[in-house]
Amino acid sequence: MEVADAAIVKALVVDDEVLARNRICDILKSDPEIQLVGQCSNGRQAVDAILEQAPHLLSLDVQMPEMDGFEVLAALPPNRLPTVVFVTAFDQYALRAFEVYALDYLLKPFDAERFNRTLQHAKAQIRQARGSALNQGLLDLLSELKEKPKAKLPDRLVIKTGGRVSFLKIAEVDWIESEGNYVRFHAGKETHLLRETLSQMEERLDSNQFLRIHRSTIVNLDRIKELQPWFHGEYRVLLQDGTQLLLSRKYREKLRHLLGKEA
Repeated sequence: MEVADAAIVKALVVDDEVLARNRICDILKSDPEIQLVGQCSNGRQAVDAILEQAPHLLSLDVQMPEMDGFEVLAALPPNRLPTVVFVTAFDQYALRAFEVYALDYLLKPFDAERFNRTLQHAKAQIRQARGSALNQGLLDLLSELKEKPKAKLPDRLVIKTGGRVSFLKIAEVDWIESEGNYVRFHAGKETHLLRETLSQMEERLDSNQFLRIHRSTIVNLDRIKELQPWFHGEYRVLLQDGTQLLLSRKYREKLRHLLGKEA
């Protein structure tokens, strides 16, 4: 993408986390060579803003409800792709692709020094007119993503809680419940909140180990101790730790098939 004024780089920030979005915007505003042309809280706003504002640089969150970062890029005409810096809290399943195809990526939580290094890199690349090569890489990546199934979750997740970063092994998760645009993992006595919808999580979990049993619940099949008939064709699912969940009629057949028993 061409830059009309070599001294100015137009930037757009897309992130559904208010604190993260404001932090990035504050850093960009402090750079006299950057013109912040807008900020968006979701993917649909981002597509409109990119088409209207034609930013040279896009700070793009990967995980967003309804329309994620890749879907934003896929919705743009090839000649309207800005230079992209991905921002993500999930390094396990995507960073290799980012390193190959994107200008750079930022792994949450990141500090101002890390962001500024990325910013300087971005400005240099844009002014050297290398954005077209990077954008071709993005186009190649989007083409590959359309042809391949969505990446499965790795063996563990990175969880940020209260400023701390911890690791959660997927095999240790007992069950998962929906909380709006978030999901809560239950692992023993601990719970962890992650910014992703239950439907998105269901797509990436191993269906031979995790099964959706209700519109708001996914369960680890290894944790099921007993199924108890309930009302109107529904079942109560008793886990090994005593937790009781509800199996709705909609998902009963899938569970019966996987368990290989009558339910």
